[in-house]
Amino acid sequence: MKRIVGKRIVAMLACALIGAAGLAQRDLPVAPKPATPAASEARTPVSAPAAPALTASDLSAWFDGYFPGALEAGKIAGAQVVVVKDGQVLVKKGYGYADVAAKKPMDVDRTLMRIGSTSKLFTWTAVMQQVQAGRIDLNADINRYLDFHITPRAGRTITMNDLMRHRGGFEEGLKDLLTDDPARLKTTERYLKENLRPQLFPAGEAPAYSNYGTALAGYIVQRVSGEPFDSYIERHILSPLRMTHTTFRQPLPPAFAPFMSKGYRQSDQPPAAFELVGTAPAGAVSTTGADMANFMIAHLQDGQFDGAQILRPDIARLMHTPAVMPQPGFDTLAHGFFWSHRNNRLVIGHGGDTLVFHTDLNLLPDEHVGIYVTFNSRGENDAVYGVRERLFDLFMDRYFPAPKPVTPPAIASAAADASAIAGRYEGSRRVESGFIGVFYLLQQDQVTANPDGTISVSSIEGKQFREVARGLWREVGGDRQLQVTEVAGRRAMLDSGNPVEIRQATSLARNARLNTWIAGLSVLVLLLTAIGWPAAWWLRRRYGAPVTLSGRPALARRLTRAAAIADLVYIAGWYAILAPILKTEVQVYNNSLDAPIRALQIAAIVPIVGAAVGLWNAWLTWQPGRDWGARLRAVIVAAALLGIVWVAWAGKLMSFNLNY
Repeated sequence: MKRIVGKRIVAMLACALIGAAGLAQRDLPVAPKPATPAASEARTPVSAPAAPALTASDLSAWFDGYFPGALEAGKIAGAQVVVVKDGQVLVKKGYGYADVAAKKPMDVDRTLMRIGSTSKLFTWTAVMQQVQAGRIDLNADINRYLDFHITPRAGRTITMNDLMRHRGGFEEGLKDLLTDDPARLKTTERYLKENLRPQLFPAGEAPAYSNYGTALAGYIVQRVSGEPFDSYIERHILSPLRMTHTTFRQPLPPAFAPFMSKGYRQSDQPPAAFELVGTAPAGAVSTTGADMANFMIAHLQDGQFDGAQILRPDIARLMHTPAVMPQPGFDTLAHGFFWSHRNNRLVIGHGGDTLVFHTDLNLLPDEHVGIYVTFNSRGENDAVYGVRERLFDLFMDRYFPAPKPVTPPAIASAAADASAIAGRYEGSRRVESGFIGVFYLLQQDQVTANPDGTISVSSIEGKQFREVARGLWREVGGDRQLQVTEVAGRRAMLDSGNPVEIRQATSLARNARLNTWIAGLSVLVLLLTAIGWPAAWWLRRRYGAPVTLSGRPALARRLTRAAAIADLVYIAGWYAILAPILKTEVQVYNNSLDAPIRALQIAAIVPIVGAAVGLWNAWLTWQPGRDWGARLRAVIVAAALLGIVWVAWAGKLMSFNLNY
């Protein structure tokens, strides 16, 4: 699905926990820092360079020059790419291997790939078919179509338009999202009812990408049509489009299994198990590049393919048009499609990722062109993301070039405004109600005010932004924009290139830098305390030093040291639960972990009692006869024990919620 747990969120969360005393994930991007607009920026931009004709021969040669080297350098096993134009397939090619060990080449006509969240386009197409049939009202409360009730936040009902714009307000969810065990795969109905996601925002207020919301839409299609979802897609979309090598069904039907590509973390590692998607309508499609060509052609031709009409032209055009137009230069959602402008051309599409498969589909409706690419490997150091993004950028620059953007001059208050908005920001696509929330507590974006009055954002590498109008920051030498506004009473930052998430300024209590230092220093102090106990015993025995404490002070000190060890065991227990995320093994998060998670939630009494003991010990050190060194050590240890309580509480480790 689209960056399954966020925009490469699993990798970012890993950095969050590993970097306990300092954020490790792209804190300070490096970019040129001009003090004033360059002379070349102030002049009228040079006209766009002449583009080669988009022909099969030129495109095929260009792909042959791009893919082999990119796959080898990134340790990506294989890829498929398809380009359609004017209702015909222009180029379809496979590169690398579908099975590395067997040296099985990638076959665009026969080899199936998982396409993750690009699957959503089928679900949204099905929704629009039901709108066309009069069974779904885009602006009606979705509870009208469900057999269970979703209580709206702040009284604002959720509509299908909200779901299609990823503005249902739902928290992210990890439990049962993926599995490799068919016995643990839930039906969509069961998943939705057992894994109901809380709402962080009232519907419509803020974008927050949601696989849960798309699964709801698929379930609604099933209910209003009276057909099982998989069967509905087969009858009303796949069959008319002659997509004979495509299925939503999980596990993969036997007829398709021999054609399924292996999926790899990287090409020099063993293949991963077949991924089963819990939110099936949001990401379960297995398909070939050749089949996806038919899907692209249908959408480029207002729902028509080779005499079959899967959507009326007016409904297809409605689907490709935003329900709410964005401000100029900002991307948005058009009834499920990502809607944007690249090189001054309208582009609609959708990317998709599972843990090992990675896909992108982009349509240029005005040029009647579509490009689809899919990879069967994550690649070394997540190389696939750069390879995929660079491919589309180079494709657009080669065949649909545009003049280099000109960044307007900064406004007079830019430097002061940069300082005012600098700080930590958290994404709207997050978890707050379950223990996974600890990652979001420790990993956030850093907005930095640069000396030249520009700002940098840690997750947007190598770019700086200049304030060109009050609250509007534009990429220096580019066209990406950031809009500073307010959402839910907090300062927020809209990103023109990401219409499914906003950044919200964090409170001091949720500030990642503060909390990572609290966590890191607390663990360090407790480790030193635990190590110091046997060390002190050995030194006394070795040198015959007398025991100076007795009674309550001696008992308090012993209990404090025991509390430090108990807290470390408590932390180790949570680390064991959270460690699979660090290796992107999210398939382990299902009901089988409920018992150990519940045990750890009950074990929250350990740090609470430990903190109380630490405070008692610190209080006793202030009795007459104790030196300042003992008092300082006791206070530091008590603060560390309190720090563990704080991080556990703020990170929801003390929550009794098993829906995360």
